[in-house]
Amino acid sequence: MPYLVRQRDLALAATTTIPTNPGLPLVCVIGAGSSGLTATKTLYQAGFAVDCFEQGSVVGGNWVYQNPNGQSACYETLEINTSCPRMAFSDFPMPADSPPYAKHHQVAAYFESYVEHFGFRDKITFNTRVVSVSPASGGWDVSIAGPEGLRRLHYDAVMVANGHHWDPRWPEPAYPGSFSGWQIHAHDYRSGEQLRGLDVVVVGSGNSALDIASEAGWVAHSAVLSQRRGQWVLRKILFGRAADQIGLPGWLPWWSIRARLRLAALASGSTAKLGLPRPAHRPGESHPVQSEQIRPALRAGRVTPKPGIERFDGEQVVFTDGTRVRADLVVWATGYRVRFPFLDPHLVEPEDNALPLWKRTIHPELPGLFFIGLLQPIGAVMPLAEVQSRWVAELLSGHYELPAAAQIRQLMKREEELNTARFYASPRHTMEVDFDSYLWEVARERRRGRARARSRKRGGLRRFVAGQAVSK
Repeated sequence: MPYLVRQRDLALAATTTIPTNPGLPLVCVIGAGSSGLTATKTLYQAGFAVDCFEQGSVVGGNWVYQNPNGQSACYETLEINTSCPRMAFSDFPMPADSPPYAKHHQVAAYFESYVEHFGFRDKITFNTRVVSVSPASGGWDVSIAGPEGLRRLHYDAVMVANGHHWDPRWPEPAYPGSFSGWQIHAHDYRSGEQLRGLDVVVVGSGNSALDIASEAGWVAHSAVLSQRRGQWVLRKILFGRAADQIGLPGWLPWWSIRARLRLAALASGSTAKLGLPRPAHRPGESHPVQSEQIRPALRAGRVTPKPGIERFDGEQVVFTDGTRVRADLVVWATGYRVRFPFLDPHLVEPEDNALPLWKRTIHPELPGLFFIGLLQPIGAVMPLAEVQSRWVAELLSGHYELPAAAQIRQLMKREEELNTARFYASPRHTMEVDFDSYLWEVARERRRGRARARSRKRGGLRRFVAGQAVSK
């Protein structure tokens, strides 16, 4: 199993205070969600001087219900879509008594325990917003706004870990007609109380849409699920076990992973027979959608399936098949925009959520700026953010050396071609990676980079941040 750790190692980590190495670069981490926490912990354990800035007053990001930072999309019934062993960081397992899929409060408690266990809370500055990050001589200037007012600091490197589920994507352009009811984005949904007794239309085909529609089926006066495109909806529990714990393969070629997803879709059963649109793509060609609740809700008639919306007509929602329903509330579960408000758009401006990065981490034109957790895995983000952080720490410490810039661009082009071939064109697939393949690929590249660094007896951040040539 790839995510087991010896208890002796846990005890050692909990009791050891790690001194800062003044010879290592000074690093800023933006955000104390799951990605920012593993980045901060990794740098701390490697001896870096690191400052993590968190807009709110608690750690855990999107997994904190009613997070004071105002960015969390967490709702009352939210649970992970990856089993606990596959979600956990490599050196800190989830509690042994965890359910197959942890609830949001259990995940938030896990992150709190992670911080306490490894003892790096003092590296996190709370209630502090990063206002701007701009390139400066030999590194990056970071402006922050917090209890002490506006301050500008200088860092050798910056790790962006602010997440990508906080800026709601609304339909563009808006649907024609006028609607006399209420409209909210799924980002603002918190509990079934917002739906109780109402005629509700939920729009979307992702995990949040299915969760909200299923809840509406219990508490709303009527519940409609509107989808333009069909998705393969996988069961979370198969044969009495968490689905992703059945025949874990480690690294396998993509065709084998796709075959496994097709078998999971077959075992889960078709939702097209229950009235949802039939998918126009094969299993494995889109980000997996999982639900245990939507099938019984559709079978029982608690949720009515409808195609995409055509227009609004007062209190009526008109669908593309000509049918219409009365609605008090429309919930748009239509995803998120990838955005970095602290970065100059001339430096970084995702186009339709697409931001060119090598292995979703390194921008070849922005030395010293790294992106952690900016990916959409077939699996959990947390272990991938952990290996990204370890990879960057090796680069910053000089134990790893990058390939030539031209080679990085070639590798990025190849990654984009593979992604385009695997998944249908959609903003949600611009960051798609496979969990096991990604871990294997980054591990291979780290070995290669360590060999490059050893052969040249040099390498690392300082030349990289200054924008000087990397290995030729």
